[in-house]
Amino acid sequence: MFARQAFRSAQPLKRSVRRYASGASQGGSQTAIYAGLAVAAGAGGYYYYSQRPAVGSTGKQDPSAQAGKGAPASHEEMHNVPAQADQQNLVFKGGDQGWISLKLDSVEQVSHNTKRFRFSLPDKDDVSGLQITSALLTKYKGPGMEKPAIRPYTPVSDEDSRGFIDFVIKSYPNGPMSEHLHSMEPQQRLDFKGPIPKYPWEPNKHDHIALIAGGTGITPMYQLARAIFKNPEDKTKVTLVFGNVTEEDILLKREFEDLENTYPQRFRAFYVLDKPPEGWTQGSGFITKDLLKTVIPEPKNENIKIFVCGPPAMYNAISGTKKSPQDQGELEGILKELGYSKDQVYKF
Repeated sequence: MFARQAFRSAQPLKRSVRRYASGASQGGSQTAIYAGLAVAAGAGGYYYYSQRPAVGSTGKQDPSAQAGKGAPASHEEMHNVPAQADQQNLVFKGGDQGWISLKLDSVEQVSHNTKRFRFSLPDKDDVSGLQITSALLTKYKGPGMEKPAIRPYTPVSDEDSRGFIDFVIKSYPNGPMSEHLHSMEPQQRLDFKGPIPKYPWEPNKHDHIALIAGGTGITPMYQLARAIFKNPEDKTKVTLVFGNVTEEDILLKREFEDLENTYPQRFRAFYVLDKPPEGWTQGSGFITKDLLKTVIPEPKNENIKIFVCGPPAMYNAISGTKKSPQDQGELEGILKELGYSKDQVYKF
């Protein structure tokens, strides 16, 4: 683990964290980091970790319209699934393959509104066919629905896992796909299609990446981080900044803690809660400009990349939104204010 040092003021604190963000890790206590940033983190900001549904132009709440939470698939996503080379045992090959029905094998309750779903692949020796980074589309048409609900989700199981694929999915009121998934029982089936490619990754593509996530926007971040640390040839340094409403809402925390314990010189995680419990020693409030300025790699560093995924209000605050799956849109928000360029930021 990082060396546990006490900081006497915020300035030495920031210099210590900046050394980690910009170069070789020199240690430092995250408790001290959050203590030094407590005032900044708690002052102002945006309530973008709230699990409340987004409000559309009609004024009605539409929870399924939130990015990173199983937002409706766009026309481009549904009709632009690239074909993969025909390899034995790959289930999802893209192109004109069409929808594939998978059987739900098991369900695990993760929190009050989140479950882990394991779907069986057609054969025990099959692998999903997903690459880093990519997602799958899901389709469901229930009674009385004029059109099927189609939502993209990022699996949390390893791409090399044989015979199954796992998802961690939160249920949202009036979210047709998430509510259907949470009502499913083992042996029932669901249609999948893909893979939907996101950011193409290769080992050591960047020296240091930052993952800024809110809520269930964590799943593509975990997919990327897991692949980096799984590969002994990939020496990329990773910083995670993860915002949620409550501690119970932090998904995959055990998995990230394992990475931090195993790779203390290359992985650091910073958690921020809007409603922290008594005794919480990490960030409280919101992901602020001051926090990001302190913990993520500086824009002057050439070979870095900042990834953002979360609900729409988080995109608005941090980076600005995408125009479409193929158009990242202009860089706005805190990252622009900090001096990052459009090419240094990727919005899932």
